[in-house]
Amino acid sequence: MGKKKALKDLTIKDNFMFGAVMSQEENCREFLEMVLGFRVERVHVIREKSLIYHPENRGVRLDVYAKDKENKHYNVEMQLVRKPELEKRVRYYHGQIDMEMLLSGQDYTELSDAYVIFICDFDPFGLGRYCYTFRPRCVEEGELYLNDGSISIFLNTHGKNAEETPNALVEFLRYVKADLAESMEAYEDEFVKRLQDSVQRVKENRRMEEKYMTLGELLKDERDEGKAEGKAEAVLELLEDYGSIPETVRERIMSETNQDILRKWIRMAARVSSVKQFAEEMDTER
Repeated sequence: MGKKKALKDLTIKDNFMFGAVMSQEENCREFLEMVLGFRVERVHVIREKSLIYHPENRGVRLDVYAKDKENKHYNVEMQLVRKPELEKRVRYYHGQIDMEMLLSGQDYTELSDAYVIFICDFDPFGLGRYCYTFRPRCVEEGELYLNDGSISIFLNTHGKNAEETPNALVEFLRYVKADLAESMEAYEDEFVKRLQDSVQRVKENRRMEEKYMTLGELLKDERDEGKAEGKAEAVLELLEDYGSIPETVRERIMSETNQDILRKWIRMAARVSSVKQFAEEMDTER
């Protein structure tokens, strides 16, 4: 794993910086207008759902979640690495948005339009387009759309159809694609200039630097928890060959977070001849 970047070395494509800049509501509103091509009034970025740690879910969200005056909901996320589950992630986000609207008291017949927007630093479909927009459509009748209000948009920093794409969007995606030095060059687009100013203000803000360090610690803790959980599951898998595992032993294994102890238990589980022997040796180590 590479060394974590310093805040001063981030560009807008880095998740923390993107979240910090797009959590500024005017930036978010202008971005949405640029992508969607219609006027968006009074965007409200829901900060408790953006760029925070969810202890109950044991996870860190690095997306931007917003709604506008007409109660349209928007979820925007930066995607730097091509992953095979990208399209399923869109489906998951649409489900999350719908669930949150229903839990807030909306009837399903009144569900608002929901937009999931992924900014990809790669071409997600390999067709060279700067923008791919998806709406549910009838297979048998290509011009018949299902008006369910769900829209999915993939932006591509490696697009090649500039002549078919609004210049503002092309310039924005060129800015996202840029490395640190390129991102500080002069751009003609006024929105990109404002984003450059926002990025610089974040870098000069002491409180944002503290938040960035805290987020790094949370992500490290999350990775460590994942590694510990994987080792604990390996111990249980080895022991299950010997029969049922008492609940007290299972709980102790799953609650252990010290990776040195877990590594020792993996070796022990591979060596012992019964669950009882493993439990006895665990007790002697206390």
